Amino acid sequence: MQTSNTNSDWVIIENLIRKEGVARQHLNSYNEFLHKGIQAIISEVGHIDIETIGTPYRINFGKIFIGDPRSVELDGSISRTLPLESRLRDLNYSAPIYLEMTIEEGGLSRETQKHHIGDIPIMIRSDKCDTSRMTEDQIIDVGDDPYDPGGYFIINGSERIIVGLEDLSPNKIIVEREKVSGHRVFKSKIYSSIVGYRAKLELALKSDGSIQVKLPSSPVDLSVVTLMRSLGIETDREIASLISSRPEIQNLLEITFEKSTDVKTPSDALMYIGNRVAHGMLDEFRLRKAESILDWGLLPHLGKTKENRYDKAIFIGEAVCKLCELKLGWINVDDKDHYGNKVIKFAGPMIADLFRTAFRNLVRDMKYQLERTASRKGTNVVGAAIRPGIITDKLANAIATGNWGRGKVGVTQLLDRTNYLSLISHLRRIQSPLSRTQPNFEARDLHSTHYGRICPSETPEGANCGLVKNISLSSVISVNSSFQDVFDCIQQIGIESTRDVDIEIRSQLCKIFVDGRLVGYVKDGDKFVQSFRSMRRQGEIPVHVSISILKHANKNASVRIHVSLSSGRVLRPLIVVQDGKPLVDNNIIERTSNGELSWQDLVHMGVVDLIDANEEENSLVAMNRDQVLPIHTHLEIFSAAILGASASLIPYAEHNQSPRNTYQSAMAKQSLGFPTPTFPFNTAVREHVLVYPQNPLVDTRVTSLLNIDKRPTGQNCVVAIMSFEGYNIEDAIVMNKSSVQRGLARSFFYRLYDGQAKQYLGGMHDNFEIPTADENVRGYRGEKHYRLLESDGVIMHESVVTGGDVILGRTSPPRFMEEYKRFEVKGPYRRDTSIAVRPSEVGVVDSVFMTENEDGEKLYKIRVRDMRIPEIGDKFASRHGQKGVVGLLVDQENMPYSEDGIVPDIIINPHAFPSRMTVGQFIESIGGKTASFRGTSVDGTTFAAEDVTDLGNELEKYGFKKSGCEVMYDGRTGKKFKTDIFIGVVYYQKLHHMVADKMHARARGQIQMLTKQPTEGRARGGGLRFGEMERDCLIAYGASMVLKDRLLDESDRTNINVCDNCGLIAFYDNIQRKYLCKVDGDSSTISTVTIAYAFKLLLQEMMSLNIAPRLITSGKV
Repeated sequence: MQTSNTNSDWVIIENLIRKEGVARQHLNSYNEFLHKGIQAIISEVGHIDIETIGTPYRINFGKIFIGDPRSVELDGSISRTLPLESRLRDLNYSAPIYLEMTIEEGGLSRETQKHHIGDIPIMIRSDKCDTSRMTEDQIIDVGDDPYDPGGYFIINGSERIIVGLEDLSPNKIIVEREKVSGHRVFKSKIYSSIVGYRAKLELALKSDGSIQVKLPSSPVDLSVVTLMRSLGIETDREIASLISSRPEIQNLLEITFEKSTDVKTPSDALMYIGNRVAHGMLDEFRLRKAESILDWGLLPHLGKTKENRYDKAIFIGEAVCKLCELKLGWINVDDKDHYGNKVIKFAGPMIADLFRTAFRNLVRDMKYQLERTASRKGTNVVGAAIRPGIITDKLANAIATGNWGRGKVGVTQLLDRTNYLSLISHLRRIQSPLSRTQPNFEARDLHSTHYGRICPSETPEGANCGLVKNISLSSVISVNSSFQDVFDCIQQIGIESTRDVDIEIRSQLCKIFVDGRLVGYVKDGDKFVQSFRSMRRQGEIPVHVSISILKHANKNASVRIHVSLSSGRVLRPLIVVQDGKPLVDNNIIERTSNGELSWQDLVHMGVVDLIDANEEENSLVAMNRDQVLPIHTHLEIFSAAILGASASLIPYAEHNQSPRNTYQSAMAKQSLGFPTPTFPFNTAVREHVLVYPQNPLVDTRVTSLLNIDKRPTGQNCVVAIMSFEGYNIEDAIVMNKSSVQRGLARSFFYRLYDGQAKQYLGGMHDNFEIPTADENVRGYRGEKHYRLLESDGVIMHESVVTGGDVILGRTSPPRFMEEYKRFEVKGPYRRDTSIAVRPSEVGVVDSVFMTENEDGEKLYKIRVRDMRIPEIGDKFASRHGQKGVVGLLVDQENMPYSEDGIVPDIIINPHAFPSRMTVGQFIESIGGKTASFRGTSVDGTTFAAEDVTDLGNELEKYGFKKSGCEVMYDGRTGKKFKTDIFIGVVYYQKLHHMVADKMHARARGQIQMLTKQPTEGRARGGGLRFGEMERDCLIAYGASMVLKDRLLDESDRTNINVCDNCGLIAFYDNIQRKYLCKVDGDSSTISTVTIAYAFKLLLQEMMSLNIAPRLITSGKV
């Protein structure tokens, strides 16, 4: 599939990613919220009316101002904050929000004041972040990574990211078929959205032929005729004409009209709705409630005033028309998985939802405070009534926990910094809101509209497969465009307004929707679309606006034109083709590559289009320049740009079986490398650093584009494909011990421990000190555990520590002050709350950070370093999904060698290839060998790589066989192998699944208090589960007494006393000093029975459920 346009047109994609960066979708979304969204939410509320006994007054809200990121210290001083300080001191990287408020009394405005209403978390590298305005050198000076893409938040020192969330397109009529109790029901759904608020409207064509409407806040369904009448449409004829003038559709409406005969006028309809939504209240209140539902709850994107009701009636008529067309079989159901019907919500809309709720809570609280203190007057009375914590805490807590309210959880995630690629991939990830436990096969499938928008390879295995996706390299996420500007341009082209057009001929015309709003009609839809596109290419219409015309096979169906302005649509760039010629020629390519033009210039020049999935349905795209015909409208820029960040780094990916590319996309994010140059003072809880990272000899063009060449994630290894005495069966690999000793795959693991001295009520606080045995300290561990601490209770730098060693000595006051008063004679005690190294870990104290948090509490962060040298059981993988663990480390002298004395670093089994079909690894091996002699890397970019035949011919020039095979000799016997061995250079990744983190064994140790059985899990020093299958094995071997000894006598053996007569557990009578039975009393004989404690617990639990378990003692059997 090698194309002729690959080398030239690649510069457009390269320019796009260099200019935009990998996190542009997050930054655009957040910046749009800061500049427009936050003001729109405040303007929507507008004012607060304060009702007081004296003179009522109003507080009007004005403009919003967002300050610079800062922290407020304990003494009230304010200091500017940078991301590094927020990470080190566990702060929120946030900025204050100031709002203009004006008191209006008796129609006269008093002075306007700015008030602090809360803090908003600031996204790293957004317009409000200081680092966004710094040069590369300045960023390095303030301790940050110049290649950090940003797009995340810092909350309590942790980096959190709001993952993009797929959602259905707003303001769009989506029709579908459903089965309800065996009957087929046709439904039309509209998700009407404005900033921070969404209302769902649902119309259903029932099995009896009536059309019902479900309003957002109405408990009962209403007839669509009643609803349209309440919106001011008086006559039946007008209602029917607003829906459609076609007789087939009007016939379908008969039953609905018949069922609505009792509601004859708009006022009747309003009262009818009022009776349903405000039953039993005064007439005036019912009417007000009905009107508020019509204005605020019904289709809010069309407006919230009485004047907008006619527009809403037209829109509902159109929704009914589409529903009837579906019922008549003129159109098909809408595909919810089509990417034209989806948008992706990033940080902007997500924070807008939160801020809207938080701001309304603040307004409600201000109103309450001001009305309660109505007697107080003065300029500062408003300032005193504002509690900024309402907004600050709501935003910070939601981002810190991912809990968005209304059942939305897991919206934010901890940023994945395993390596630089995992960071980039996390920023380009999107997730579906669908349940992970349901099959949802259609939603998980790869859809044709994903092409060029969603990576076909990068998705996890298991429950999230197909629901968590990654956007492609060439994807551009749209930003909002102004409705008024676009509407003005449409009027220039020429349309007939919805109010002017004759009712009778509406159905014959083409309907034009702009962002879910029916704005008018046009006779020739194709001509209109053509004019619109040419205006967009001339720069009169914003480039992110998309237009599509939808025609159906049935000529009766309406023709609809959709103009989309919303943010979050996934666009992709394509070269415009006119009269069979691509508009991007060699001159434009040359000017782009030398920096004279950017990709945005090409879009504004009209030679490159940004099109969404709907507009692509009207296009015919040629794959390469050789295939362009006069019927084509667009040309693909670069075939490999359909892949995401992770998959595009796989060399020769088109030669692999596709699941292997999916495996590698996941494993690349687990490989160890050089994640960030700031690691000397990085405060990630876990961090791995590869000691000798290398750039791959066979790379792709994306490697340098995403700066992976500056943050590599693996090493080039000499790999031979042969068996080695069975030590590399089942995907295991054999490694050269001398290579390991020379530093192959050596890494450092950093673990961060932190502790702070908290302040408590009553003036008590934690102390950092060495706990001593004679000071009444509870939980004292013994002197040997504190041996490494210095006098201030903190461990010395470069101390060697093992599991259980205390690295930060700390004592705390008692949990409850009454404790020592009641029980302790000696007086107050303190608890030992020291921080110790995890039981299963060892290392060296790498660095100690001492600082204090915002509350003035002393804070220590101690980082422990552990060198990890590859050992048997560590996991490695090539870039082709060939993963395996180390099966054996072999001395150099025992490894096979070639005639030139080349000894492989890794030996992989030949059985790893036939069934997996990872031919890409063979080609990479030949390419790596060629690159070693050539001195420059080989380009392995998918669909545009160097040809393997050419690489083989080049190998021949260097004196090797073009097949990649070599004559090799056995290192132990010196004999020549009977067959040639395939050997070359392959880039291998060390994954973070290491034996040192997983190996676990125990003889005796902790037990659970409740069941007296061993605890579970390596971190808690737990036991190894001896399950029922293991039990079956021992029974099968006739070793059942071993079971009794291990699982009873040496485990949770316990004695209980049982009544011989009734079989119930006896109790101990303190007065008679003997065991008695509750049922039989003194007449009972009690026997002692040995059982497992867990069984005794089961008996007691059954007794608590009023079940009497009776044990039959041996005499009764």
